[in-house]
Amino acid sequence: MTAPAPGNPLAPERPLAPERPLVVVMGVSGSGKTTIGSLIAEALGVPFVDADALHPRSNVVKMAEGTPLNDDDRWPWLTVVGAEMAAASDTGIVMACSALKRRYRDAIRVAVPGALFLHLHAEQEVLAARMEGRSGHFMPPSLLASQFEALELLQPDENGAIVSVRGSVEEIVRAAVAQVAAPAPVG
Repeated sequence: MTAPAPGNPLAPERPLAPERPLVVVMGVSGSGKTTIGSLIAEALGVPFVDADALHPRSNVVKMAEGTPLNDDDRWPWLTVVGAEMAAASDTGIVMACSALKRRYRDAIRVAVPGALFLHLHAEQEVLAARMEGRSGHFMPPSLLASQFEALELLQPDENGAIVSVRGSVEEIVRAAVAQVAAPAPVG
């Protein structure tokens, strides 16, 4: 890892290895995927995309009504997520995407075999408290329990790392960027 660039204590002077990272910042709702993911992208000097913006309107309406998505809702969305990431293979990208189940991550890996998954993790109670305080998001706190039920942790054979979201934003981003620069095996 290189020294931070002036003006941004998290941004390196030059891109970290790999030069064009393809990163999925994953986790349940409220884990900080958008906030942390956008800061990771800034630190790495690559574009950031929130996969929530790629959901079809029908999925957004369903979640806003408090109805969890099923696999039939997710497959077309995951195809779009994978295609967006594959299109960024020349520049690199950080994508915020829940990717809760192994088969969802596998669907993304079909389009982007080298994708690195960073799982932002905290206990359900911590995230529930965070979600209660946020406004303007279509995912209601009532769906958090269903997300934890669906969550399948990264497995040792998956390219990824678990990053605790218990520290400050700066500490979380530093830990995540370090994993992109030199990922440690999951497990």
